[in-house]
Amino acid sequence: MTTSPFQRTIALPAPVCEQAAQHLEQAAQRAIDGAAIPLKAFRAAADSDFTLPVSVVEQAAACLLVLATETAQTVRPSALRATISVALRLRDAVDLTHQPALSSRFW
Repeated sequence: MTTSPFQRTIALPAPVCEQAAQHLEQAAQRAIDGAAIPLKAFRAAADSDFTLPVSVVEQAAACLLVLATETAQTVRPSALRATISVALRLRDAVDLTHQPALSSRFW
C-alpha cells in the first residue's frame, strides 16, 4: 500500500496499450518531443500486465495530442479520430488516478 492518496501506476486494457504503442510509433517517427519514453514503456507493457507509471501515461497522452495536431491536415479523419480517441482514453485514465477513492465511512 502506498502512502500517497493517488495511484502511481495505471493498469490499462491491452487493446488501449497496443493502440497507444502504434500511435506513439508514429509520434516517434515524426520526432515529437517526449515520444520515445512512453513508446518504450507501452511496447513493454505486456510484460507488466499492462501496468504503467501514471507519468508515462500522461506523457503518452500529451504526445498523441501533439501528433493529432500536427497531422490534422494530412491524415484521413478516421485516423485523426483514432489518435485523439486513444489520447483521450489515456488522459481520462490519468484523471481517474488523481481522484482519491471514496471510503464507505463517509456515506
